[in-house]
Amino acid sequence: MALIRLDGISFAYPGRATVLERADLTLREGERIGLMGPNGAGKTTLFHLIMGLLKPDSGRIEIFGREVREEKDFESVRRQIGFLFQDADDQLFHPTVLEDVAFGPLNLGKSREEAQSIALKTLEKLGLEHFEERITHRLSGGEKRLVALATVLAMEPKVLLLDEPTAGLDERTKERLTQLLKGLDLTYIIISHELDFLMETTTAVYAMADGRIQWDEEVKLHRHIHGHRHGAYPHAHE
Repeated sequence: MALIRLDGISFAYPGRATVLERADLTLREGERIGLMGPNGAGKTTLFHLIMGLLKPDSGRIEIFGREVREEKDFESVRRQIGFLFQDADDQLFHPTVLEDVAFGPLNLGKSREEAQSIALKTLEKLGLEHFEERITHRLSGGEKRLVALATVLAMEPKVLLLDEPTAGLDERTKERLTQLLKGLDLTYIIISHELDFLMETTTAVYAMADGRIQWDEEVKLHRHIHGHRHGAYPHAHE
C-alpha cells in the first residue's frame, strides 16, 4: 500500500529557480528510503510539501490514499506523520525536556498522566531517561537533536520523515540512533549526507538532482557512488 505518493510535483520559491520539476515519489508501507543530494537539490522542500508547509505549483499529492490540497486536508496528516526538522530549535519551545516530549501526546487528547508516561518511555528508549527535568535551551546541539526526535516518536506516528537526524551527534550517539531506527517497526524517509548511516538504516537510497528523484537502478546508492565537491551521492549520467 502506498502511504505517500507524489506525482509530477513542481515547485519554485518566489524569485528563484525551480527546485522541483515534475518530481515523483512513492513510499509504500514497510519501506525505508534514504535521500541524498547536494544542498539546494530540494530534499527538505520535498518534506515540507508532504507536510503541507508549502504548496506545489503543480502536481498531485496523496497521503494514506487521499489527495491532499488544502490546509484542512493536512491536519490528519500531521497527526500521523512524524517530521523531524533540520533545526531542532524549530521543534523545542517548552522550558523542560519532559514538557516538550509530552506536548504531542497531550495534543492528541491523552491525559496529562498518559502523556507524561509516553514521554518518559520515549526518552528512555533514546537513552535520555535522566533528561526529563533538563532545561531545553541549555542542551547541547546533539542533545537537542535527540530530544526533538523524542517529541516526534512520542506522537506514535505511522511514518517518519527525518531531515538530517545525525547532525550534531557524536559517534556513540549516532550508533545508538542507528540501532533504534533499525529496531522500529515504522516506514520512513531519511535525508542525510552520511552514506554509512543510510546504508545501515535504509533499504534503498536515491539521489535528488535536477529537480527530480533519480529512481533508475544504476543510481541506487549501493551500486553507484562518485565523489563530488558536495560529497558522495548517487546520480545519473547521460
